[in-house]
Amino acid sequence: MPLHITPSQIALRLLLATVASMLIGLNRDEHSRPAGMRTNMLVTIAATLMMLQVNLLLPMDNRSSTSYIGLDLMRLPLGVLSGIGFIGAGAILKKENTAIGVTTAATLWYSTILGLLFGGGQLVLGIVGTFIAAFILIVLRPIEASIPRNHTGILTLICTEGGPSEQQLRSGIEAAQCRVISWASEYDSPTHLAQVRVELTWRAPNTRNIHRPVGLDTLRTIPGVMGFRWQR
Repeated sequence: MPLHITPSQIALRLLLATVASMLIGLNRDEHSRPAGMRTNMLVTIAATLMMLQVNLLLPMDNRSSTSYIGLDLMRLPLGVLSGIGFIGAGAILKKENTAIGVTTAATLWYSTILGLLFGGGQLVLGIVGTFIAAFILIVLRPIEASIPRNHTGILTLICTEGGPSEQQLRSGIEAAQCRVISWASEYDSPTHLAQVRVELTWRAPNTRNIHRPVGLDTLRTIPGVMGFRWQR
């Protein structure tokens, strides 16, 4: 960070920060995230302006020992990083057993770092960081989605008189490449299986359009299965 900066250097830093945050924000908007282009741009440019303020105040830092003013300029960017935590926390939503918006919060924090880099004059490092962010958000997204992982769901089956046995239903679930975690059954009589509630797990890519294992639909065709309810 140079001691004195020119208007052209200020303009270049702001321009690079604007372009970098716009690219990241466009990616977030494409995937309908709550923090899109405008949010990322505001966060990044605010951090850039803060570091420009630090740079402009550097000539005032070396005051004489008789001065009653003591400047700790690094508190300014630290305050920015602390403040972005509140915005990031607001972007995270807890939904049942999952947390939504963690990547959005991390992107806001990352955009803030880029703003501090550009504002502090580390232009090459900021540009490299922008390309790394683009690689993570664009290139790695489909790769991450294609990695198989465990999913869980709850299946409830309602059976009529003369319907399938528990063993038949269990065999159908296992044929759908699912593993049973818990099994609860209800009988109206010693021979009539009325309802089965099964918590199960299966492995599949992490795509947003996945709802349930396709093989479970064959359970609907079993004679005596009157109700089929799926919950995730």
